[in-house]
Amino acid sequence: MRTAGMDVFKQQKVEDFYEIGKELGSGQFAIVKRCREKSTGLDYAAKFIKKRQSRASRRGVCRDEIQREVEILRQLQHPNIITLHDVYENRTDVVLILELVSGGELFDFLAQKESLCEEEATQFIKQILEGVHYLHARKIAHFDLKPENIMLLDKNHSLPRIKIIDFGLAHRIQEGTEFKNIFGTPEFVAPEIVNYEPLGLEADMWSIGVITYILLSGASPFLGDSKQETLANISGMNYEFDEEFFSRTSELAKSFIRQLLEKNTRKRLTIQGALNHPWITCNEHREPPENWKRGERRQLRTKELKEYTIKSHSSMPPNNTYANFERFARVVEDIALVEAGLGGVAAARATLQDDVEALASIYGEKEAWYREESDGARQELSRLRYELRKVEAARRHLREDMSATEAGLAAVSGRFLERTSRLDALRHELSAELKWVQDVMGSLRADGGRDGRCGDRTNGDGNGGMPSITNDDINETLKELLGRPHSIDLKITETGQQR
Repeated sequence: MRTAGMDVFKQQKVEDFYEIGKELGSGQFAIVKRCREKSTGLDYAAKFIKKRQSRASRRGVCRDEIQREVEILRQLQHPNIITLHDVYENRTDVVLILELVSGGELFDFLAQKESLCEEEATQFIKQILEGVHYLHARKIAHFDLKPENIMLLDKNHSLPRIKIIDFGLAHRIQEGTEFKNIFGTPEFVAPEIVNYEPLGLEADMWSIGVITYILLSGASPFLGDSKQETLANISGMNYEFDEEFFSRTSELAKSFIRQLLEKNTRKRLTIQGALNHPWITCNEHREPPENWKRGERRQLRTKELKEYTIKSHSSMPPNNTYANFERFARVVEDIALVEAGLGGVAAARATLQDDVEALASIYGEKEAWYREESDGARQELSRLRYELRKVEAARRHLREDMSATEAGLAAVSGRFLERTSRLDALRHELSAELKWVQDVMGSLRADGGRDGRCGDRTNGDGNGGMPSITNDDINETLKELLGRPHSIDLKITETGQQR
């Protein structure tokens, strides 16, 4: 049952809340262990899903895919579908706490029976259909229906309850949105998956047809000697009801299978059509007959089904395809003994592998951080170098301007000193000239006095007045000259000469 607080993955350590027990099963990137909730004492299954540490890595599952699986499981609550109880997350794993399904696989259960009648088989097929009907009513496709994902809640009941598990490939089908993908187990995938065509809920119905075919015969309808041959058989619809395996199977059962193994998705039975098929409805309200073990008209042989389960369990390559080769019970037992002896080594190796992966993840994160910091520092250093070059260029230009200014000032100072010395020389020269003029004026006044007396004597002949007039004019001119302010207008040319 779902609990409150599951909107986010809990970041606490799952071991603080659950006692982790023995391993129940494993997949390519997941391992399932039995666990017990400390607060309630209830048993659950803990599914440890290895997270992919980087986009480039192929080890582990993308967190987005895990989150999609969790979001779908949170919406499901049906007697024939496994229930999600809680979700935890740590650095390397996401841990799903799921309903404990301890009855094993349906095919294993049926293969262990001495006999199996067709009516009994319909009771299990109907449970599968009811679980799928619940999914399809919510537009959810499982996309990985196969015998190992059809489990029993408890095999000790007279009619054990079916549980559909593993929603790692499940998707919600949205109207108007085309969805294509190539995934699933080749033996059970629909032709539209093989041919990379738009996918929908119909793919699950095809898988149910394959499961029913195997359940009633112990043979797989499309399985070839290789993955490529299997896919070619599916695409080419290469299957038949071999008399060796279907001699005791009813025509209604064959009709049910034919309508499910229909290549045209529009003609293929829907989930509602399958539930309403006469092969299902004719046994819907019947109680299991008491003489099943004694056999009756439609009694099926379980020998072939037992052989099929041995083959499928002992030959599971990494790509999840079933190889078609013989495995004897003795070999299986020997392998079990070897596995038991190497259990401790495998556990130690798994722990070491987890540590190595954790260290690799930390190293990758640190390396990315250092690379980012280095890039930032490099960019900042380039910017500072550019600014320094600008400052040095400005300082060089300023130094050149200062040198030019100092040279100009020195030239101006030199010219100023030159003009000052020339001005002093002119001042001295002018002073000498003024002194000379004053001396001349003094001598002229003295001469004028003497000439004035002589003029008085010679005024009668008409020539004695001229020296007097000349002396007066000179005196007036000198007085005017001496009376003006002594200003000097010096014009300096570029060559430093006075005009």
